[in-house]
Amino acid sequence: MKKTLVIFAHPYFEHSTTNVALIKAYEGCEQIVFRDLYEEYPDFHIAAFRERKRIREFERLIFHFPIIWFGLPPLIQLWIDEVFDMSWKAESNHPLMNKDAIIIVTMGASEESYQHQGLYKTTIEELMKPLILSLSVTGIKIKEIISIYNADDLDKPELLEMTEKIKQSVTRDE
Repeated sequence: MKKTLVIFAHPYFEHSTTNVALIKAYEGCEQIVFRDLYEEYPDFHIAAFRERKRIREFERLIFHFPIIWFGLPPLIQLWIDEVFDMSWKAESNHPLMNKDAIIIVTMGASEESYQHQGLYKTTIEELMKPLILSLSVTGIKIKEIISIYNADDLDKPELLEMTEKIKQSVTRDE
């Protein structure tokens, strides 16, 4: 299994029974390091140098967050803005080289709402374009986007199924 850093950002985590359940997918695996950005940086002052040093140790990054007003939570966007460095593109061995990523995104609305004919007239993939571009331009290969719809209404069997899906994706070495 690849050494993996989970970058988790949920501004209202204590109120999200779904995400409380889903992060159990990361428990019990030595190769996974879980970081809650809102816990680590409640003042929004990112230690960019420390984060850049940290990400060098990992082969895979997982970005796990809820959709907030059709975008990323503010702290995860700030983390990317502060930690990623466009000058790395000129380096042959920059900190993000040869890494892959999984994006795990939760939302309260239904899958039908996130369709071109649906309520929001857009898809999750389209909403993730800025993140996908930020990762791609720095050389990170997106392995998968796991979208969890109706996050506020999932029952226990559905939560267990989604947790297992995350665990399988995260532990896959391909």
